[in-house]
Amino acid sequence: MEIIPSSRFRGTWKYIRAFAFISIILAILSAVMLGGFILFAKIQGAPPVAVPQTTIFYADDGTKIGESDNGQTRYWVHLDDISPYVAQATIAVEDRKFYEHHGFDIKRIIGAVAADIKAMAKVQGASTITQQYARNLFLTHDKTWTRKLQEALYTIRLEANYSKKQILEGYLNTIYYGHGAYGIEAAARYYFGKHAKDLTLSEAAMLAGIPKGPYYYSPFVDEKRAKARQKTVLLSMVQAGYISKKEAEQAYKDKLVYADHHEMKQKNIAPYFQDVVKHVLHNQLGLDERTIELGGLRVYTSLDPHMQKIAEQEIKTIIDPHSQIQAALVAMDPRTGEVKALVGGRDYEKSPFNRAVQAERQPGSTFKPFLYYAAIREGFTPSTQMRSELTTFKFDNGKSTYTPHNYNDYYANDAITLAQAIALSDNVFAVKTHLFIGENKLVETAKKLGITSKLKAVPSLALGTSPVKVIDMVKAYCAFANYGKEAEPVFIKKVVNQQGETIYEYKPSSKQVLDPDAAYVTTQLMTGMFDPKLNDYTTVTGESIRKQITRPYAGKSGTTETDSWMIGFAPQLVAGVWTGYDRGETINSITEKQYAKQIWVQFMEKSLQGKPKKKFKPTKGVVGVYVDPDNGKLATNSCPVKRLTYYIAGTEPTEYCTDHLSDKKGKKKEKKKHWFEKWFPWF
Repeated sequence: MEIIPSSRFRGTWKYIRAFAFISIILAILSAVMLGGFILFAKIQGAPPVAVPQTTIFYADDGTKIGESDNGQTRYWVHLDDISPYVAQATIAVEDRKFYEHHGFDIKRIIGAVAADIKAMAKVQGASTITQQYARNLFLTHDKTWTRKLQEALYTIRLEANYSKKQILEGYLNTIYYGHGAYGIEAAARYYFGKHAKDLTLSEAAMLAGIPKGPYYYSPFVDEKRAKARQKTVLLSMVQAGYISKKEAEQAYKDKLVYADHHEMKQKNIAPYFQDVVKHVLHNQLGLDERTIELGGLRVYTSLDPHMQKIAEQEIKTIIDPHSQIQAALVAMDPRTGEVKALVGGRDYEKSPFNRAVQAERQPGSTFKPFLYYAAIREGFTPSTQMRSELTTFKFDNGKSTYTPHNYNDYYANDAITLAQAIALSDNVFAVKTHLFIGENKLVETAKKLGITSKLKAVPSLALGTSPVKVIDMVKAYCAFANYGKEAEPVFIKKVVNQQGETIYEYKPSSKQVLDPDAAYVTTQLMTGMFDPKLNDYTTVTGESIRKQITRPYAGKSGTTETDSWMIGFAPQLVAGVWTGYDRGETINSITEKQYAKQIWVQFMEKSLQGKPKKKFKPTKGVVGVYVDPDNGKLATNSCPVKRLTYYIAGTEPTEYCTDHLSDKKGKKKEKKKHWFEKWFPWF
């Protein structure tokens, strides 16, 4: 019996044949295209290995201050001279099908795309070792379609003209392992002080995990995080069949002994400053670490080599070489924000931790200018009086108390002016002011000035008990020196790539964050710390360095049990110095407590030597009058001491001093009770 296919079956068969025909055509076209790419790759020949170019860093005068390491930290070794563990670990964690694909792992790419779509973000990479090698040879990791196409073509050329062994060898000799070490040989020497061929399984797994994030997974930055990454690599090796689970567990337990003396030495010119520059290139300008190190960049910085040398020399000279105390210094041009000098510690090779930009320490009384600026905005004047006496304050609805103490427990036990309070650094006056205007006012002012640390709105904040960064404090003082205008710290002025194209250029900008008149009045208040002795029993905080200064300065010192600060400025330069112990040990020595002031005054005087002795020019909205500093009233001919003091126009005193006038019987008139005392018993 003959079976005749139904019309429906014939129609389905027709579609199957059409689909098969199209599939064959597409397969032929794909084969032709692939053949074309391979032919193109063969015609083009073996791609040349790009020669890395050194990145050079320049100071603001055009002199070279450093360059990225090139030949000294880059060693090409044959694959046979590399521990087999390195190759196995790298393939297991980076490209498990390295020996199976022809440059692209299609299945992995599809999986990565699916993962990214599911997460709605870039969460999984799919680059093979060949692709990464191609990218390394280009020296740029920008994400343009042109670069991606070039990388793809380069990948095909590599696969068509080199063996897998040659590609793996090239990759291991060009990949970046952090800290300026390019290639496995340089990494082996840097981290473990040995050759690549001598690396153990544990060491190889540690190094193989670094390239994913050279800084993030460096054991010198965070060993705990690096060990977690090492574990991931070891598990990948187990899954790939290179080692057993028992071998992986033992390798993870093995104690790693790092090299004591690294072969790649840091540059000795402003090394802490150069670290910050690299950080800015990476985090603010978006350049990857390899481009920064070997991209042939020309980076023009704001550093003043003369000032930097002075800063380093004064820290070295003034601090006892046998002392374990540390130091940090930042100097900025308040008009532009350009950082002219930066020291993050006494010895970079012993401790690259940058205390100028990374550490947070209690600023002590250097925080008070922020408080008094806020108070002036709230109606206080340099003549505002309050009592200085031992006082216990109640806060938190009476649940808590706070008793601040003055240095050496000295109190005037009488009314003093705001101008005296800042010059003498009276803590009781500061806390009273803080509570009177409201604790949040100080927090708001500090944040407005650029303090990035967390601040607690408590009575003690007036005395600088919340830790802050040196760079932030210097930036904040720049606003006072610049009439209330904020300028962000500038480390890089221009960046030129290896083709000579300017890829970044700093454009000066500023923002008015403070009232210019109140900022000027606060600045004038800060000049008081350098005034001559007011009398035999009161000494301003700048007395120990007053005789060393030769020009107008404004500033404030600060001392806590564990930290010593001095921040001050002339119209054209602001500098801040911190000294203290890394572990927060108490500073007991009187000499050590003076280090910050001595370093500051020597740095300022020598840095500004030969430059105009500028004064702080008054703003249009202030008025300067002579007052008796003891009471803040207008001075008369009978006043033994007179001081030119500035006020926001309309707030200057109108009452003349009568303290030095006698009645008919020759007795001094009794002082009237201040209005603050009528309101609050503790004022």
